[in-house]
Amino acid sequence: MQAETASIYIHIPFCASFCDYCDFYSVLAEENAEIIDAYLIALIRDLKNQIEYFEVKEIPTVYIGGGTPSVLGKKISLLFDELNKMPFSFPKEFTIEANPESITEDFLCACKNGGVNRLSAGVQTFLQSSRNAVNRGYDTQEIEKKLNLIKKYFPDEFCADLMIGLPYQNEKTVSEDINKILEYAPSHISLYSLTVERNTPLERKIKTKTVNLPDSETADSLWLLARDKLLSECFNHYEVSNFAKEDSQCRHNLRYWNMQNWIGAGPAASGTIINEKTSSAARFTYPNDINAYIKSPNLETAVFEQLDKNMLIRESLLMGYRLKNGPDPEIFKRRFGCPAEDCIPKTTEKWKGKDKLLFLNKFILDAFYELEEN
Repeated sequence: MQAETASIYIHIPFCASFCDYCDFYSVLAEENAEIIDAYLIALIRDLKNQIEYFEVKEIPTVYIGGGTPSVLGKKISLLFDELNKMPFSFPKEFTIEANPESITEDFLCACKNGGVNRLSAGVQTFLQSSRNAVNRGYDTQEIEKKLNLIKKYFPDEFCADLMIGLPYQNEKTVSEDINKILEYAPSHISLYSLTVERNTPLERKIKTKTVNLPDSETADSLWLLARDKLLSECFNHYEVSNFAKEDSQCRHNLRYWNMQNWIGAGPAASGTIINEKTSSAARFTYPNDINAYIKSPNLETAVFEQLDKNMLIRESLLMGYRLKNGPDPEIFKRRFGCPAEDCIPKTTEKWKGKDKLLFLNKFILDAFYELEEN
């Protein structure tokens, strides 16, 4: 299947330690230091093969996530050097994730020289007791030093992640988190509600009452408090968990939410290629196995899934209505022959004038029930 234009997602599955709430695939960097170079070489092979296989000519965005890409330090240059040799025009947006705990000047310099123009820092909270409770115990004063270092290299396109619903958070501490991060003038803030994933250390701590979380009503009110403070600072709430200054929305994620082509490289990474002629799609996902990936970094080892038109409509609605303005009307109508609202007229009428972003799960359930009726 051809994909003349496609974004790239690159998974770096190395972490310095594991946060108690995380269920993303990763391995400890220190215990696997001897395979890092081999992994980067495998990534490069995979990317070259996929770009050739899908006949990609234009790559509008690149996103390097994880895991924790910043634990690689200056070794990340190996990946950047090869990316910059590949036969496509330079992406308009080139993002890398980083945790303040592992950021070094060498890493930031490598990112800047490698073409990165957007850095996303996983701050989560400045409250030390909350950080310690979920195994994210890096000293908050050190985090502030690292944020100043980030601003030195990425003064305009610095982004931050904050988390709401952590142990020990209250109105005062959440307000302090927002005020503190605003001191560094980020252009984009992701405001996530803590989700307790199955079989994580956090779930076990909650079951044994080692850790207590704010109840759901309190967590919701804390999130709304944070949202209101961001709105008052002229951030646009453009997606259910994301806020941006003018023209600073994450272009890469917008492509996900509008179901536009992307390829993914690395264990646990996935890609989705749309067939516009048939309004269908092919999705591939690599197994969660770094050693298998290093041994054979190619699509033959990935699991493929075919999405027919009905499945693609459902996914397009699910993803598109994460956005404040809903699915991109031009893309949706061109792909499916009608506006998104025509697929779910009863749901559209029921939710007219209501804030879908605050009750997204209920809206999506209504939409899916209506699709099933049809």
